[in-house]
Amino acid sequence: MKGKAMPAKQKITPCLWFNGNAEEAMDFYMSIFEDSKIINRLNWGKEGGSKEGSLLVATFQLAGQEYIALNGGPEFQFSEGISLSIDCSTQEEVDRLTEKLTADGGQIRPCSWVKDKFGLSWQIVPTILPEMLRDKDQAKADRVMAAMMKMYKIDIQKIKDAYNGTSD
Repeated sequence: MKGKAMPAKQKITPCLWFNGNAEEAMDFYMSIFEDSKIINRLNWGKEGGSKEGSLLVATFQLAGQEYIALNGGPEFQFSEGISLSIDCSTQEEVDRLTEKLTADGGQIRPCSWVKDKFGLSWQIVPTILPEMLRDKDQAKADRVMAAMMKMYKIDIQKIKDAYNGTSD
């Protein structure tokens, strides 16, 4: 076929299992992240385990990354054993995402982890944090780790102060 090359399909796509509220979850996530859309959807037919015409499975995109949402039923719930990590360049982005993802019943957890109202865990990570934690000066990295371990939502200025040895 001549013309434009088709973009490569993502090889590995996380599948998120929901209990009948996959459509609500997709709408919620797409309202938070830019470059988001539903790519395709498959509804239940006459045969199957749910109401005909209701969503069975959909592929959707958040910030350019594809996910599958499956209305699988009550058998499985999310756990902290898997989380989605979000790189954030500013404190405003950390604050906004923490607020949005914990809205309507979500929870802020230690070390900038949050759990949304669907039970899915997210890590809201300032891009500067891993850089500081990998610093060759172990004393700097240790101060940053100690500061982070005391936080729920990461405060970028406080981890910078810890890194520079100027914190309280």
